[in-house]
Amino acid sequence: MYVAVKGGEQAIDNAHGLLAHERRGSTSIPDLSPDQIESQLVLAVDRVMAEGSLYDPALAALAIKQARGDLIEAIFLVRAFRTTLPRFGNGEPVDTGAMAIERRISATFKDLPGGQVLGPTFDYTHRLIDFMLAAGVEPPAPVEVEAEPEASPRVTDLLDGQGLIEQELPDDTAEVGDLTRAPLDFPADRDLRLQALARGDEGFLLALGYSTQRGYGRTHPFVGEIRFGEVMAEFVPEELGFAVPLGPVALTECQMVNQFHGSAELPPQFTRGYGLVFGQSERKAMSMSLVDRALRTREFGEDITAPAQDEEFVLSHCDNVQATGFVEHLKLPHYVDFQAELGLVRQMRAEYQSRQQELKEAAE
Repeated sequence: MYVAVKGGEQAIDNAHGLLAHERRGSTSIPDLSPDQIESQLVLAVDRVMAEGSLYDPALAALAIKQARGDLIEAIFLVRAFRTTLPRFGNGEPVDTGAMAIERRISATFKDLPGGQVLGPTFDYTHRLIDFMLAAGVEPPAPVEVEAEPEASPRVTDLLDGQGLIEQELPDDTAEVGDLTRAPLDFPADRDLRLQALARGDEGFLLALGYSTQRGYGRTHPFVGEIRFGEVMAEFVPEELGFAVPLGPVALTECQMVNQFHGSAELPPQFTRGYGLVFGQSERKAMSMSLVDRALRTREFGEDITAPAQDEEFVLSHCDNVQATGFVEHLKLPHYVDFQAELGLVRQMRAEYQSRQQELKEAAE
């Protein structure tokens, strides 16, 4: 037993060494630096920060390098590092209405106060491989013009002013939930659901959001607004009693507007689905907002008829770190378990063959 364990440790050490060698790649090519990843693979960095629940672009870039580009492994690394950090309090709610906007679009209103801003987006590209990138051709400088500061109220605020959408009033007396410090119980309040969705796997939420549009859920969504930019994060120290800025944070916010025909208690109006994630992560924010609305069935007296509306199913399976651990643990040794199963199958086969032989003899 001791020899087997010692041999296993040596094999693991050698595997780690080989991993480091493979990570480096050809030494004839300059080593990829975390600064390059942070600057040029921004969307990958943003996803790792969002699903790793830690806003630190430099750390996310380092994790991507260490993980050889495996974003879920990088998210796992960031989550593990996050557990070592001290917790000194809750920040103030960020004011996305005061966002320094880099991109802002609405699929519901063409003319918005503050205007629509296309910003950096793949939406209008032709999805053709640009071979000039391989040649190292520098792109032209972007067009720059002077811009006058202008208020950009959220679309949902405009609808709210006309009483056309459900009101959302903050409850300053409610304690902020934190699923990283307490087990998630069901039914879960919306703050915990949103926290779980913000940390959830983009692909899983995308599939669920897509399912709601294909009839597996009672939603008819419109993108009220997507905005991306920087907001100031603030914290109120007890000894000061007023908010102090911690620094700017890049966020993507999606407000999804959904039809609601009303009930005995509520008049016909629009309802909301909400998504807020680190960085420029529009697909994730949209998916999150679709699933958020689908999970609000209890609030509106709707029947649960689809997976995206099943709170326990969604929240128990959306975390890619948990899902990866459970799936990939199957790679670990299960020798004893398998030998037990193997013995059981052999016994059942012997009994089966014995019965078949008895039937054959009886038939003869």
